[in-house]
Amino acid sequence: MKSERGLTLLEMIVATTILAIAVVGLMSGLAGTTRNAARLQDYDRAVQLGRFRMNELLLDRRVPRNAVVQGMFDPSQAGGMEAGWRAKVSQFEAPPQITVGATAIDRVELEIWWRSGQSVRTYTLDAYKPRPLTNEDLGAAMEKKP
Repeated sequence: MKSERGLTLLEMIVATTILAIAVVGLMSGLAGTTRNAARLQDYDRAVQLGRFRMNELLLDRRVPRNAVVQGMFDPSQAGGMEAGWRAKVSQFEAPPQITVGATAIDRVELEIWWRSGQSVRTYTLDAYKPRPLTNEDLGAAMEKKP
């Protein structure tokens, strides 16, 4: 007679338990990965919006100096998330001789913010741009001298 051996009920329960523990661990890891991917996608979108806004600020000579300007991003640009920006342009360095047409350097500080769940996340960009001095700059420099 040939002896046939199969799996006992106890062996099946142990194998099923081990498999269930492995599946739960795998699902937990996948959930964490999905959350991180969503967070990184929002951050990446905010970085792109920040680069776009910074380029506009660097090119726009009408942005007032020493004043905070701010705005909201269009939800269609921001991928449906609530996002905005705050910027300030200030003179960083003046030339040794303040004359009309001389070049000063302005600093552009840009803060991008976006809502992620219940919290608001931010990041800041800084850039510098050259600016030719005008008669207004010359007049402001004369007022500062005693």
